[in-house]
Amino acid sequence: MSNDLASLINPDVVERSDAIAKRFARRDPFRHVVIEDFFSADYAKRLLAEFPSFECGNARNEAGEIGNKSTVERVRELSPGYRDLDNLIKSSGFLELIGELTGIDNLLYDPFYFGGGTHENREGQDLDPHVDFNRHPVENWHRRLNLIVYLNPEWQDSWGGSLEIHKDPRADDNRIKLITPLFNRCVIFETTETSWHGFSRITLPDSHKNLSRRSIALYFYTTDRPADEIADTHSTIYVDRALPSHYVAGKTLSDANVEELKMMLKRRDQHNQRLYRDITQLSSQLEQAQSALYTGYLGRLRYLLKSIRARLRR
Repeated sequence: MSNDLASLINPDVVERSDAIAKRFARRDPFRHVVIEDFFSADYAKRLLAEFPSFECGNARNEAGEIGNKSTVERVRELSPGYRDLDNLIKSSGFLELIGELTGIDNLLYDPFYFGGGTHENREGQDLDPHVDFNRHPVENWHRRLNLIVYLNPEWQDSWGGSLEIHKDPRADDNRIKLITPLFNRCVIFETTETSWHGFSRITLPDSHKNLSRRSIALYFYTTDRPADEIADTHSTIYVDRALPSHYVAGKTLSDANVEELKMMLKRRDQHNQRLYRDITQLSSQLEQAQSALYTGYLGRLRYLLKSIRARLRR
């Protein structure tokens, strides 16, 4: 065992690697595993103590608006403790350990921490069910694993914010498994076209309004993947939440119900706007590519080929 693994990772994780690997292999509904006390006790406390303030991170959501989620991707620059984390997760010993736990060999560390790093979610934040982007935006690697370590000494499922593992959020018989984001609890799950996950809106009791949901999110890649898992490159795919079961015919809406419905409609509009924006960008790129084909050297070459083809047909 390397010095980093021995001092930063709970040795029990290494000792129980075979048992953890068996639990990960179960598809319930997709491959994932929960590991308690993932980091050594002292190191986990250190990461919490050195966790960046909300104001230090990027709090803009995918719509470009300031929200209740703040992220810091460049964790190495945060503090000595997070520099140690960066050194740990790119070490061969750590990558081999995660490979043993998941059965996925030749894992690659993401030096960009694209979409990962420290995550802090405040009151009112939620995350609709989704599957993650499947290719690294720079290296074009296949995204294979999410590894999340939570840093919340106190949390209850009734507050919202617990990780939801979905069977299929688009199906009437969708089944949801809750994982409470408690301190030093690690969740590792595969990134596939069916690894649906999210969390419900955080609504803290008055006595705990000062809390926030803190975690460290790490993503791992490979240069290839099984043929039956390969899909066209895509960004994160969201599914809007279904209408809650308490909305039934004849129900009288309370003020809270109205606000909930407004929020659901707003979120649906945001998702539509993002899709429209993506389509507009793709259309513009297509027009530019077509323009390039009909101008300059390529345009003249196309004209020459058309002329030759017309003569041959005479």
